[in-house]
Amino acid sequence: MFRHVVLFRIRDGVDATDISAATRMLRGRGRHAGVVSWAVERSLDDRKGTVIAQDATFADAAVFGEWRSSEAHREAANQMARIADWWVADWEQPAI
Repeated sequence: MFRHVVLFRIRDGVDATDISAATRMLRGRGRHAGVVSWAVERSLDDRKGTVIAQDATFADAAVFGEWRSSEAHREAANQMARIADWWVADWEQPAI
């Protein structure tokens, strides 16, 4: 398994409508062969601002690479770059 976690810190002043649209858009990006799980949620802790968390598990690193090079991923990255900065954590998850 391959894990991909992204925390999107929405810039101050971004409209709530744009945040909701970004959340819906990100939720739709998990439709790809080899995606084992996909969750996108707004953090309940807003002490550091508005954060959208994306937590994805892929079958393996190759599937992740295919998804990352997809047009859907490029479009999402471009859209999020307009409203957020982000931090990414990727790792191979051993089978339990």
